[in-house]
Amino acid sequence: MYKILATSALSVLPTAAVLMALGINCGRANVGDQDIQESQEPEAAVPATGSADLTLTILFDNYAHTPGLQTGWGFSCLVRGTEKTVLFDTGADGRILLANMRKLKLDPGQVDTVVLSHVHWDHVGGLPEFLDANSHVTVYLPRSFPEDFITEVERSGAQVVKVDQPVEVCRNVYTTGEMGTAIIEQSLVIETQQGLVVITGCAHPGIVNIARRAHELRQKPLYLVLGGFHLKDYSASEIEQVIRELKQLQVRVAAPSHCSGNLARSLFQESFGEHYMAVGVGKTIVIEDAFAHRANG
Repeated sequence: MYKILATSALSVLPTAAVLMALGINCGRANVGDQDIQESQEPEAAVPATGSADLTLTILFDNYAHTPGLQTGWGFSCLVRGTEKTVLFDTGADGRILLANMRKLKLDPGQVDTVVLSHVHWDHVGGLPEFLDANSHVTVYLPRSFPEDFITEVERSGAQVVKVDQPVEVCRNVYTTGEMGTAIIEQSLVIETQQGLVVITGCAHPGIVNIARRAHELRQKPLYLVLGGFHLKDYSASEIEQVIRELKQLQVRVAAPSHCSGNLARSLFQESFGEHYMAVGVGKTIVIEDAFAHRANG
């Protein structure tokens, strides 16, 4: 039996204001035969995990989850247990990002790789302060990012990988490559024993399109889709259609956050039931035995 355990654990780039000026906008439940366990203790430690486990921690979000952590408009998620520790997006404010990491007892220096979904300030605004804390990282960003942005990242000492097509970040971790037209975005795909874990920033290209791309990329079932679904301005009927399409793609667990909107979160919870996961800043999700090859080898 596999388990997901979800718990509450405790300048070189343009500022958010400059980016905006440039027009860069910004209890216990069961999941099938998996267990989700939640704790509201602000200093609760992440459960002890083996080398085969995948751990996802939301560091920045406008939805609250763990007392004592700061919220803010934007999104960031830390991925641990993979070959490299990956920071996906940095939220809008690096001070909040780093403060939340300190309270969660997470060291920025342990991050190997940063993956940026798109250029909007609420996903890249925290990067300057993060690079001040740790510039010994490789930053994967869409090739469509402004050249001056890329140049400033390189000046920090970080290495930059410009992404257009799907690319392997490290073993079992991929990006979808650039998607969309008006707003270009990439998402993160993690291949686990249970299926694919898809992490999105804002899902401007459409959450269904992103989920479909992930499935086509790795030809595995879609286990968990997490992050911003960009449904905050959608009507109930439009959201219900999105839910139907995700279910047709056989998404197992849905965890909408950030720009998904309260109506969408409510409708997802109603439709997915025990396969819905409420997430917010501080939420830590542990997928046990995600990489069984490590446990066996």
